[in-house]
Amino acid sequence: MIEHILPGGDLLCHDNRAMVIELKSPRRVLSTSFLNGGFREDLTNLFNYSEVYGVADERCEMRAPTNEGHLAVIADELGLNPETTAGLSTAAKMKYLQVKSVNYDDFTLTAAVTAGIDISGNRVGDPSSWHEKDGIPMPAAFGTINIVLHIDALLAPGALTRVLSICTEAKTAALQEVLAQSCFSKGLATGSGTDGTIVVCRLDSPVRLTNAGTHSKLGEYIGRLVKETVIDALVAENGFRSYARGSLLKRVSRFGIDEERIWDEYLKLNQSEQGGREQFRARFSEINKNEAIILQVTLLGHLIDLLQWKMADTAEVLKAAEPLLSGIGSPQLNWTDPDKYNVLNADQLAEELRSLLISRLASCL
Repeated sequence: MIEHILPGGDLLCHDNRAMVIELKSPRRVLSTSFLNGGFREDLTNLFNYSEVYGVADERCEMRAPTNEGHLAVIADELGLNPETTAGLSTAAKMKYLQVKSVNYDDFTLTAAVTAGIDISGNRVGDPSSWHEKDGIPMPAAFGTINIVLHIDALLAPGALTRVLSICTEAKTAALQEVLAQSCFSKGLATGSGTDGTIVVCRLDSPVRLTNAGTHSKLGEYIGRLVKETVIDALVAENGFRSYARGSLLKRVSRFGIDEERIWDEYLKLNQSEQGGREQFRARFSEINKNEAIILQVTLLGHLIDLLQWKMADTAEVLKAAEPLLSGIGSPQLNWTDPDKYNVLNADQLAEELRSLLISRLASCL
């Protein structure tokens, strides 16, 4: 068990099962928790629980018909009073919990974050898979970014609400900076469908703050701390190089490009080597870590994003894409029929660029 004494005497403890904060005196809490969520001033404990602790197959299972009941069962197992506790749960491992603190002048911030989005990462607005009916949910997907932020100051209710939005902005900025991909669309992830946030401040603090906007020092420090801690948690849970660099497939998987698609194209280009899967894998392993190719496909991916966001027209994208594709594999890219591409709409051109990229990657092998 690892312990952290927070400002005001609150105690943060965590092990591989859960993180628990014991609130030593009345606190102002705003959370997205299903259990005693929303705005509260009567809570005694907060928690973040790993659903995969002690589970051999790491499968999350509901322990009650509703999310609220499920978290109440967990609270009881942790020895906490379900009526005065707010909690979050996750399929991320608690041993990778990141706790970071920062102070400025008369306030101190402490963020405790778990993060994993390899299976549940999504971009806001992506297609969803279920709808709650009569309070009954579907089982949560693996992953989740859970943020608990402790503020050593008394914040007005409106400022506390603003902090919740800054935490969300900081999380999204962190995902942007590591190029985390949506698992449900071709976009970059902005979060996961099961993320949770708890923000707590001291009612007995002599420091009173009414503005948490990003032009204020409070907002600046919250944004910086939460962003850094989310990145650290992603690094710990999923590995920095898996997200930020060092893996070609991580960069292109959101476009439906995987080893199997490249293998199929490789067979078309090398029909005499249809039995050479092991040789293919050895060669592919090399280009999968080739920083120059990774950079080129990343830039090409961003061009496709610009098409989807209607921030560039097809002619501009074609002009920018040609040298990128020409630098991957051989032979040199040749626009044999420019008119063919110029008449394509954004979605059609994006699909064409995806096909060209698969071909170019296969030609590297």
